[in-house]
Amino acid sequence: MGFFNRRNREDADHHDINGTTKSRHVDSTYSMATRPSFGQWLKVTWLDIVTFIIMGVIGLGIYEAPPAPNRSFAITFSDGEIVYPQFAYPLRKEIIPIWLAAFLAAVIPILAILIMQIRVRSFWDVNNGIIGLLYSLIGAAVFQVFIKWLIGGLRPHFLDVCKPDISLARDSAYNAAGFNQIYFTPEICTGDRKEINDSLESFPSGHSTAAFAGFVYLYLYLNAKLKVFANYHAPMWKLIAIYVPILGAVLIAGALTIDEYHHYLNPRWPTVFQGYDVSIGAVIGTVMAFSSYRMCYAAIWDWRWNHVPLNRSQACRYDLGGAELMDAMWTRKAGWGAGSSYHDKYATNSYGTHNSGVAGPSIPRKAVPNGYRGDDMV
Repeated sequence: MGFFNRRNREDADHHDINGTTKSRHVDSTYSMATRPSFGQWLKVTWLDIVTFIIMGVIGLGIYEAPPAPNRSFAITFSDGEIVYPQFAYPLRKEIIPIWLAAFLAAVIPILAILIMQIRVRSFWDVNNGIIGLLYSLIGAAVFQVFIKWLIGGLRPHFLDVCKPDISLARDSAYNAAGFNQIYFTPEICTGDRKEINDSLESFPSGHSTAAFAGFVYLYLYLNAKLKVFANYHAPMWKLIAIYVPILGAVLIAGALTIDEYHHYLNPRWPTVFQGYDVSIGAVIGTVMAFSSYRMCYAAIWDWRWNHVPLNRSQACRYDLGGAELMDAMWTRKAGWGAGSSYHDKYATNSYGTHNSGVAGPSIPRKAVPNGYRGDDMV
């Protein structure tokens, strides 16, 4: 039997409340209990693949485009004192380049998902896990490059790469403007144009966005598979395991304030954006990670269902008779996992007349007399 071809331990058929036998997949185009052929997989995934390509092209185009705003900045007062020294740091080599941050945020979660298959052994769990990760990474990346392009902000090393020459200021309402005529535009910069454009797009942090989009997603995936916050007392190593990705994301984001590529939060600075580069990037990545995980799995925090991959063509019924891959997890304790007997013990009737819908040992759910709507379950 193939590595990803372990069949679901649940019965193929179930009975409704009138005793009529029904196929659980009567309205489904595919079963998650078996591995599909490439053609079957492509049939249900092609639209996402096309969307990935389109979003990637859009994101890359916006990333390569010059900054949209004609941003003004101050250099020195009449006595030569630098107006905003927080923009005068030296240009340094990045501790973690953007390509490496994106690589780590993608590859480490993928490796973790594949390692989980030692016990899960489900093609569709790998599929949903990786597809959801791509939702998170690509969605967060495109979201943040639009903000960078349209809003942006000055990096801590802006003046160093700009190398301003005030004599280049042209007759413009935006040059030698403002109080005491101390504000100018990038027209007076003499440095490398690519570095100047990059230094005008500090907000939000792309490193931080990618790191949190990938590693928060991994945090949610590991929590679901290890059942850390569930109905039994998990060992401490599991708590450590799920927070290692969060630590990684924080370290990547924090490194950007050490190499002076981004600002950390400082309420004394004149505009709110200058202090929120890293933190707003983390918020964008985190929101995308939560949204993407919930699209691909049956829950986020509900420990009874958050490990269950969702089928594209039929709704999850949130009961043992209607939910596929109920044993798609790593944990094998307290009745969880492929070695458990809770299905036979508690689900004598798939639709609720006797402890149905148990998503874990001894956790009954309210019966639903008619229909299979998940939002009718308690």
